Amino acid sequence: MSTDAQFTKSNLNACLSALAKEFRKLNGTAMPAEIILIGGASVLVNYGFRNTTYDVDAVIHASSVMKQAVNRVADKFGLPNGWLNMDFKVTKSYSDKLTEISVYYKTISNAITVRTVAAEYLIAMKLMSGRHYKNDLSDIAGILSEHHKRGEPITRDAVEAAVDKLYGGWTEVQQTSLDFIQYVFNNGDYESIYNEVLINEQIAKKALLDFEAQYPNSLNEENINTIIEQAKQKKEH
Repeated sequence: MSTDAQFTKSNLNACLSALAKEFRKLNGTAMPAEIILIGGASVLVNYGFRNTTYDVDAVIHASSVMKQAVNRVADKFGLPNGWLNMDFKVTKSYSDKLTEISVYYKTISNAITVRTVAAEYLIAMKLMSGRHYKNDLSDIAGILSEHHKRGEPITRDAVEAAVDKLYGGWTEVQQTSLDFIQYVFNNGDYESIYNEVLINEQIAKKALLDFEAQYPNSLNEENINTIIEQAKQKKEH
């Protein structure tokens, strides 16, 4: 779910803290909740190269009062209702293995345990999504770059194992994502690739926004790639 709200690591943590308090008020001493941050939110809390995200997608294990708690936090911070949501479950990057492979982040107010997704699984999810107008490809390069700088490099084998675990192999991964991850590992200059891809993503996003403004409700899966490619060619010339 994309919203008009822009989250930083700081204000996302503030929202989660407020959510834990509201959930505790509504839920009492019943079973605590578990939230697994995925996608951009997981990148945001684990890495330094990503400053913001518009999406707070999660796997949520909680009682029914969680929805009310989420909306109370929305009112408090001026966010859209459903700012924390599970909309991504209908996308191809979702896997029912996400809860199993998630890693502990922190517990808040003894009411909510927050978990995230480890690097190789984030890369696998980003490859499956593979959107050229979001941060999917730049996030892959950014994660690889940051782990390389930490002295904790991520290997091809680790990424391949993650793809196998989440999706049963590479069959459903689009060819452009396959080409990209092969190029990134073969090149090895992750930081330069990150900077290059980020610029291309910004060009693509602007092109789609301009097209939507000129031709409302005309974007679809069939024309998105063509519009993006035309924007890149125009930029090159």
